[in-house]
Order: sequence, then C-alpha cells, then structure tokens
Amino acid sequence: MKVLLCKTINKLGIIGDVVDVANGYARNYLIPQGLGIAPTEANLKAIEADKARYLEEQAKLRAALEARAKAADGTEVTITARANEEGHLYGSVGPAQLVAALAEQGQAVAEEEVALGEHLRTLDKYEVTLRFAQDIQATITVWIVPLIEEGAEEAEAPEASEVPEQVESE
Repeated sequence: MKVLLCKTINKLGIIGDVVDVANGYARNYLIPQGLGIAPTEANLKAIEADKARYLEEQAKLRAALEARAKAADGTEVTITARANEEGHLYGSVGPAQLVAALAEQGQAVAEEEVALGEHLRTLDKYEVTLRFAQDIQATITVWIVPLIEEGAEEAEAPEASEVPEQVESE
C-alpha cells in the first residue's frame, strides 16, 4: 500500500515521501497515528510546506553539528586514573568520563556521540572519534595519566624536615 508520510520515520522516509508499506502496517499503525495519509494530489500539495520547513530545520541542525565537530576536532583531554605499576587501570575510562572531561573544557558532547569501541583500560594516548551524525565526526586525543596520591607526597615531606617542632609548656 502506498502511503504519504506526514512525519519523518527512521528507516522508512522523511516527511512528504510516498512509500510502499504492508497493508496492515499502513492501516493499523501509520494512518491511525497520523504518521501517514493516502497519497492524493491534495494531500501532496498540503504536505509540501511541511516538507520545506523540515528540510530547512535539518539544514540548520546540520550546520550546528558541523560547528560543534569543528570546535571539538583536535582537542586534547587528560584524564587521571588509578593504575598499577604495569600501567593497567583499576577500572576503565568510558564515554561518561570523556564527556565529563570535555565538559570541563567547554565542549558539549553527549555520551552517545562518543564512538568508543571498548573502554580504555591502560595508561596511554588514544585517538577517539566523536560521531555527531552519520557523516559528521571529529577526532580528539585522550591522555590517560596515573593519579598521584596525596599520601605519597606527604610521606616524603617528613624526610625533608627531620627537625621536630618543640612544644612550649607553661
């Protein structure tokens, strides 16, 4: 059955497209939900303005995504994490930590935009891709460095001053 889409539906088409779908899908879902109508000449003309508005919004959204990608491209992020002597992290660094580190630098990125195959588990330098859209992406450099614990610094401090302080008593 041919249906004129009133709204954009992922993996089916954008507003104003005439698509061929199963009869039951059209009668039981698309038409009752207001997502599709019969493709008559009057309906095609009525949808033209909505389609033009949709395409204009998509162009603005794409320009904004391209600007975000350009701003993020080449950014370097340093993340501190606890690790053992061999450089293996006690946990891992995932998209949430990368998003938080980017937010500290003023970059607004969502977790689903971080294209990270596996969580990062060792101290090293990584190239991570941010995917804003199917064809809009940026690459950032992530440095994972060991966390220097404060206790280790304090242990060295008494050795430097071996003279104990004297307490006055009255």
